[in-house]
Amino acid sequence: MSRRLILSLALCGFTSTSSASVHWLGEKPTYNYGTTFGLPWPQGQHHPENTSFTVATGSNERLELQTWVTGHWADGSVKWTGHAISASENLADKYTVTAQNVKNTTTSPYTNKTGSLTVTDTASKVTVNTGKLTVSFPKEGSILIDSIQTKSGKVVGKDGHLVLQSQSGVAANSDGRGNSSINYFNFLSNIEEVTVSEQVSVRALVTVRGKHQVQDGGSHEDWLPFVLRFYLYANSDSIRLVHSLVFDGAANEDLITGVGIRFGVPLEGEAQYNRHVRFAGVDGGLFSEAVQGITGLRRDPGQVVRTAQVDGDELPATGTWDVRVSSRLKWIPTWGDYSLNQLSSDGFTLKKRTKAGQSWVSILGGTRAGGLAYLGGATKGGLAVGLRDFWKRFPSGLDISNAVTDQGDLTVWLYDPAAQPLDLRPYHDGLGENGYKDQLDALEITYEDWEPGFDTPYGIARTSEVYIFGFEETPTRDTLAGLTEYINNPPVLAAEPAYLQESKAIGTYWSVPDTNSPQAATIEDHLDFLFKFYEEQVEQRRWYGFLDYGDFMHTYDTDRHSWRYDVGGYGWDNSELSPDLFFWLYFLRTGRHDVYRFAEALTRHTGEVDVYHIGQWKGLGTRHGVQHFSDSAKQARISQPQYRKYFYYFSGGDERVGELMDELLDTVNTYGILDPNRKVRTDGWVPTPGSTVAIGLGTDWGALAGGWLIAWERRGARWEEARTKLTNTIAGIANLKNGFVTGTSLFNLTSSTLGPPPLDPNNTGYVAVSHLSAVFGLPEVVSEAIEYYGSSLPAGFKDAWLDYCYYFRASAAEQIARYGVTFGSLNLYQGHSRLIAYVANERDNATIAARAWQQFYSSDGLGPTAAWNKTAVSGSRVVQPVDEAVWLSTNDVAQYGLAAIQNLALVRDTLESSFP
Repeated sequence: MSRRLILSLALCGFTSTSSASVHWLGEKPTYNYGTTFGLPWPQGQHHPENTSFTVATGSNERLELQTWVTGHWADGSVKWTGHAISASENLADKYTVTAQNVKNTTTSPYTNKTGSLTVTDTASKVTVNTGKLTVSFPKEGSILIDSIQTKSGKVVGKDGHLVLQSQSGVAANSDGRGNSSINYFNFLSNIEEVTVSEQVSVRALVTVRGKHQVQDGGSHEDWLPFVLRFYLYANSDSIRLVHSLVFDGAANEDLITGVGIRFGVPLEGEAQYNRHVRFAGVDGGLFSEAVQGITGLRRDPGQVVRTAQVDGDELPATGTWDVRVSSRLKWIPTWGDYSLNQLSSDGFTLKKRTKAGQSWVSILGGTRAGGLAYLGGATKGGLAVGLRDFWKRFPSGLDISNAVTDQGDLTVWLYDPAAQPLDLRPYHDGLGENGYKDQLDALEITYEDWEPGFDTPYGIARTSEVYIFGFEETPTRDTLAGLTEYINNPPVLAAEPAYLQESKAIGTYWSVPDTNSPQAATIEDHLDFLFKFYEEQVEQRRWYGFLDYGDFMHTYDTDRHSWRYDVGGYGWDNSELSPDLFFWLYFLRTGRHDVYRFAEALTRHTGEVDVYHIGQWKGLGTRHGVQHFSDSAKQARISQPQYRKYFYYFSGGDERVGELMDELLDTVNTYGILDPNRKVRTDGWVPTPGSTVAIGLGTDWGALAGGWLIAWERRGARWEEARTKLTNTIAGIANLKNGFVTGTSLFNLTSSTLGPPPLDPNNTGYVAVSHLSAVFGLPEVVSEAIEYYGSSLPAGFKDAWLDYCYYFRASAAEQIARYGVTFGSLNLYQGHSRLIAYVANERDNATIAARAWQQFYSSDGLGPTAAWNKTAVSGSRVVQPVDEAVWLSTNDVAQYGLAAIQNLALVRDTLESSFP
């Protein structure tokens, strides 16, 4: 997507002005090292080619602003913008962005602006100067950052590169450790491409792509492709790194044992006793030592000397010390290596040694480390590196090594080699299942849809966030403690829910909370209960880990007082029935910081780990299961881009999420390779690459259409292709005699047109309705598409959607009168009540609105007679005390939440009369 900079210039002829304010989510942060955020704008107000943007604080102080368009309305006007503000020591409570339309301009508002951030892009490297740090990025080789230099000229970081360790197998148990057939490999990053963003007045983005190249251990092809995005802001001495990996190995032969990022820290000329080591501990705690300690000795060097070392200051000249100490410095050990290992979400250990070949000495243990480490000197400066969500993404680690040499090393381990290998092998061998008949029979008992070769991790991904800080001198302990909070809760700026709703730029199917009646207040209480319960379950059930963090479980086992983590399709949820949508909509309407963080972690997980990013199934996700990739149902419903849309826009157009959505533009091609309904298909259709493919009009088309609509909004390189596919398929659905009720269709990959299904080639009227069709983002995608097209919507499509919404739960007599047959036995009626509400709202029909509330309260799902509480369980029944709500399942939670939120938005006025 072209993301051109829109700047505030001295232009003449302003014709209109509008503004929008953002505030910090949660408490105002202590630090701002540069922040990016997104803002929506009502349709038709501003156009990219003649609008400039400025920002001011509440006290009307004007700040430097970098702006780009992330989303457009169909008429080309600005729908969403991304904004970057520079680092600042003075943080305002809120910031107001003003958009001004201009005319008679002689200077393009896209013209770049010279700011305090400068970028030099040559054939061999990219250099970024933030005003406080100068960072150099080579364009080839293994070194990602060859130097980090402070404003005064001190080089505090060198030779930054990726490290990867793997092994070719794993012993079945500890008795097999002597297995000599296992090979061990070490890899370094190998750069393939380095690019820098065009917009660089406030924020520069340097993107590095490559693979890991073997260094020793034998021959091995380059693998584990990476994308590293380095964000640098004006006036900032921090670098934010978004690190993405895709697994392209063989699960049985390529077992990852360590994934890390390593920086050299120059220390030449720094006395050993002026070299400092810091590790973030628990809840703001900090481990602080010098490489050569002069406290706690048998002889006292003096209070001033001891205090200086403890505080990280340069020590007085040794001539001022007690001679009994200064004359014996050579007998005081220097500690060159330190290692902190967080091998579970509940425990870390810290150890050190003088040098390689000597014994490690245990320092201490703790619960949850903050994830930040510092190495540097009192006079030479140093580097701090931190991993966000350190303990939540265990096994993670921090190593400091060679601290006694002229250049120490600082390594942050995204996957700690001190742990067991990352085992991505299938968790069972197939259990003797032979063919579809056995697989479908097994589905009846464990709810797992297994198939040989489908339980593969090939193509899954994981993204991590790392922060790098440069210092002129060793920072105070309080500074490092504050930075630990910063990396784990990066500042977020967001608009108020009322403004978001008013803009209509993120759907009109939600509203801000309204507690003006007991009925509405009760629903709000229930929504709050559901969110808090899942937030607590993540903690109580320890749903953490390198791949797992961000997801939660599908169904509860009341007998074991445990979620069914080991029972087939009842394990990890993998976005089943759209909990992603529920939590994001709950954030939109409440603006709560805790909800945002929960939804953000969910998006970072489900869009990466549960989806294939390369290979023949690129663009498809995996159905819920014991492993995130173990089920054989590879479908677009799990990779639904609508789930990522909210975070993308709120983040100011997160480039990684944008990349994930771009990947999904080719998802439709997988239908020519893999039939999602292959085990139950009866119409004789078989997939053929590049030909006409069968797609369902619910879970399939909803996901494809969601991606096409977002691509059209973003105006990326393929937006016109996406618009054509969306428009053609919308027209195709409208032309089907039974519209969405047809259930399935044929899509021509060449002409991008949609026609009737295999069993109804003449379009005489086919009926195939599923309870799953509208529970994976279809209502939200269709609602947004209808509004986006406006008067240009292909004729008949809206009526086709309204018919589906109305007749899904209509009486059998009504269904027969309209379609000639009934829809059969269906369920998930509570979730579908929002479809009835949509019809009522569109037709302004109070009778239909009452029906929506009746279906919400008195069908299936979570009704008013549900327990709506949790029960504490302790003692010998459980490993540790937990809360449970045996009446809940994640399916019900997602659909209740979506129905409640959308019904309140669409038919709020009839709530009290429908449910007195």
